Amino acid sequence: MKAIFRSVSACALVALACLAIAGCGSKVKGNTYDGGIVSIAFASDGKATYSAGPISTECTYTESGSKVTLTCSGQPAVFTVDSDGNLNAPPDSMLGKFTKRK
Repeated sequence: MKAIFRSVSACALVALACLAIAGCGSKVKGNTYDGGIVSIAFASDGKATYSAGPISTECTYTESGSKVTLTCSGQPAVFTVDSDGNLNAPPDSMLGKFTKRK
């Protein structure tokens, strides 16, 4: 349960970062990223869906440069978009890398 809460927190940070980037040309808007049993789908309206197995959580996101802040349940998590367009979770989380779904 603690791991799921941390994952949701990380996603929340990604959502905030996404909204910031959206004003300068979004890197994640309209894309879905997979990281094992966890996925994050970014909508065009600053909203995202964080799914861990059968559990989904509605989140928000902002973008600023290569940083995506996902906020789920009030907990922000800052992800980084790498040169391949994939998302890297915060170093202190257990989430790892999210690959952009093609």
